[in-house]
Amino acid sequence: MTIKIAGTGSCLPGTVVTNDDLAAVMETSDEWISSRTGIRERRLAKDETTTGMALEASLQALADAGLSAKDLDLIIVGSITGDFVTPSTACELQAALGADKAVAFDINAACSGFMFALNTAYAYLQSGMYETALVVGAETLSKMMDWTDRSTCVLFGDGAGAAVVQRSSQGIFVFEQGSDGKRGQAIFCRNRPCSNFLVQRDFVQDFIHMNGQEVYKFAVGTVPASINRVLEKAKIEAKQIDYFILHQANLRILQAVAKRLKAEENKFPISLDHCGNISAASVPILLDEMNKKGALKRGDLLVLSGFGAGLTWGTAVLEW
Repeated sequence: MTIKIAGTGSCLPGTVVTNDDLAAVMETSDEWISSRTGIRERRLAKDETTTGMALEASLQALADAGLSAKDLDLIIVGSITGDFVTPSTACELQAALGADKAVAFDINAACSGFMFALNTAYAYLQSGMYETALVVGAETLSKMMDWTDRSTCVLFGDGAGAAVVQRSSQGIFVFEQGSDGKRGQAIFCRNRPCSNFLVQRDFVQDFIHMNGQEVYKFAVGTVPASINRVLEKAKIEAKQIDYFILHQANLRILQAVAKRLKAEENKFPISLDHCGNISAASVPILLDEMNKKGALKRGDLLVLSGFGAGLTWGTAVLEW
């Protein structure tokens, strides 16, 4: 028993922020950002919320699959930027969809969140517990950025992507995931400190902190190795893969991964040029863009891979 992706959807905020827009409010430039990252613009939320964007992406995915919310048994959302500490984004999404019979919960694996959620859904579906799952990556990262720190804030955007996943008797799905907590401080954001009648502290919101060089070294070393292991398990060669749909962190990372895999760069579609890095949402948004363009056809072999804070990574090879 395996799984298949039956439908996809995505949602981006309505406000486009270009590199030139950022250059007007901080010391940076389009050349500085695009030459180092490949990013030229991103979408930033104004009135949009994490749950609201997840809802729109989910409705699209359900429509693409020809299903309704009542068909869902399971909802898993990968996110680090929910609208509430509790209830979870998944429970908020369940209520908004009217998916009354679905079990709903969130996963915090940062940029690997969608991939961890996809593998968790696979485990539930393969066990026979459930038949149909909604897997979502949704982020409003702009609220976690220090907008005076040009080394981080220029990289990120907001948005959501979703996929409806179902049990299937045919197809390929091979997965690997991993964590390296010893290097977790390469990307971090502190939560509120303990403050009670024993300890009095003023709470000041923290922002994302990132060691870009450490993250780059992690990504270009870990991701190709993970992809090779998954391909070996699936008995598939890299040259047989139609598309490598990777987390959209940095164009240089994607190019380095392609080089190490000895794969053609045109097999690595990108959305970071117009979306930026959207953490858990980047893989499903790119997958949906490919689907909507008609670039994917049944039987295509895909590699999906997410990697980021934790440090975490998750890679799958699957048949579309």
